[in-house]
Amino acid sequence: MLLLRAARGRAGSGPGPGPGPRLGPGRCPPPPLAALSQVLRLERSRRAAVVFPLQRLARCLLPGAEAAALSLFQPGLPALRSAERLFAAGPGHAVTYLSSAVRTEHAPPPALPEVCFVGRSNVGKSSLIRALFSLSPEVEVRVSKTPGHTKKMNFFKVGKYFTLVDMPGYGYRAPQDFVEMVEAYLQERQNLKRTFLLVDGVVGLQKTDHIAVEMLEEFGIPYVMVLTKIDRASKGLLLKNVLGIQEFVKEKTQGCFPQLFLVSSVEFSGIHLLRCFIAHVTGNLPAVEDS
Repeated sequence: MLLLRAARGRAGSGPGPGPGPRLGPGRCPPPPLAALSQVLRLERSRRAAVVFPLQRLARCLLPGAEAAALSLFQPGLPALRSAERLFAAGPGHAVTYLSSAVRTEHAPPPALPEVCFVGRSNVGKSSLIRALFSLSPEVEVRVSKTPGHTKKMNFFKVGKYFTLVDMPGYGYRAPQDFVEMVEAYLQERQNLKRTFLLVDGVVGLQKTDHIAVEMLEEFGIPYVMVLTKIDRASKGLLLKNVLGIQEFVKEKTQGCFPQLFLVSSVEFSGIHLLRCFIAHVTGNLPAVEDS
């Protein structure tokens, strides 16, 4: 793969940011490994682990085990760079917080392709979204140590390309009208291209996650599962959870994308691949190599 052969690379500065109501107090340099140019300076095996964390688990599978679902979406370096430019604010390309809403009728007009992120309280949803937008530091995604901090649907606009929605968490301290809010959004938002269901990579699928899956399946909503906090799980525990969830997806779901996405908002593992998948499902990356 082109990415694994590249020793160095420059991600390219994409177009960039405009003003918004949730701007940070000042520009700060992106965290280490937030940009592909930084990842490509790493030693080869470390580089692969950051960009494709799921594939490192494939080596732990027994011979003959089904591993095809581990690499259904496997873009090359040009596609990863193109996706990164969408998330990097620059002149003429604004990446901004747009608005918040508790009802779909108060949401921004559905003018652009849209993706939404949903998961249990304290699954690391806002931290993940902040990592995705780390190349646009003017956009402040509020992260709280208190589970259930997000109470509204928060909309972020990525230039003229797509919008991303941070949904309230379900479970502990969920808003009282959570079910009505989310069900109405999923059923009525015609521009919704993919729902990202976040699952804690340490504890795996919980009862409330199964309820969320049932809702998405009932509504016929295309979705994908993202395992968060993989830096906190041992390789053995992570492999156990991945295999269990893959089996569940294969046997119990119809609308879920077969490949799981593993991410760490701390180490930026899987962030670059997830950016690329978002660009792909919103129609902003029509040709993806090796996918």
